[in-house]
Amino acid sequence: MAILYGFHAVLARLKTAPSSVDEVLYEQSRKDKRMQQLIDKVKANGVKATGVDAERLEKAAGHRQHQGVVAFAKEITKSNDLFEIIERNGKNTLLLVLDGVTDPHNLGACLRSADAAGVQAVVIPKDKSVGITPVVSKVACGAAETLPVIMVTNLARTLEEIQDAGVWCIGAAGEADGTLYDVDLKGPVAWVMGAEGDGLRRLTRDKCDQLIQIPMVGSVESLNVSVASSVCLFETLRQRQFAR
Repeated sequence: MAILYGFHAVLARLKTAPSSVDEVLYEQSRKDKRMQQLIDKVKANGVKATGVDAERLEKAAGHRQHQGVVAFAKEITKSNDLFEIIERNGKNTLLLVLDGVTDPHNLGACLRSADAAGVQAVVIPKDKSVGITPVVSKVACGAAETLPVIMVTNLARTLEEIQDAGVWCIGAAGEADGTLYDVDLKGPVAWVMGAEGDGLRRLTRDKCDQLIQIPMVGSVESLNVSVASSVCLFETLRQRQFAR
């Protein structure tokens, strides 16, 4: 059973898989238009809507950042066969590989950007990485419900297998010689992004086909992983759109 909270996450699940939602709890003291629209949407999909107090919502969500709405839903079965996804998308393959992102807000933001840029799957290691938590789902604004997130035991080996499948693996590293704008991104690509602070682990870095940096002219030394992912993914999207 999955616990979703926040307007975006709950509405996204109602839109993509309404039959998976068992019940929605909402803050009964709220009478604003946004809440009423959500209640109407819940009832229109034949889902049970229950008005409760803030204490009940906090207990269900596990904290206070629920925005007044919590949903109980069945887990959605997504195609998590990475190489089936690569085969299906061929030259249009676009993957995001996250090496040890432990902050749920960063992972959620990465998923949101990945979905917007047309990424077909996100790959994360099972160790030293946050999974799909309620916080991740909330920040992802529905992307965690539809985008395959594939957890692997050995990230380095998985990168080798992705390369064997014909996908070019590009790592983002501040010390790289080439820049994002020097690389051709119109073929099948897997972007490999490092964790907060530490960046790519050595073995992950060594397995990449190419390393690039994002040019920066300000005083900061690096970008947040979710911001860096967005920059790289949308440059990929830009190049591919111009190639049509």
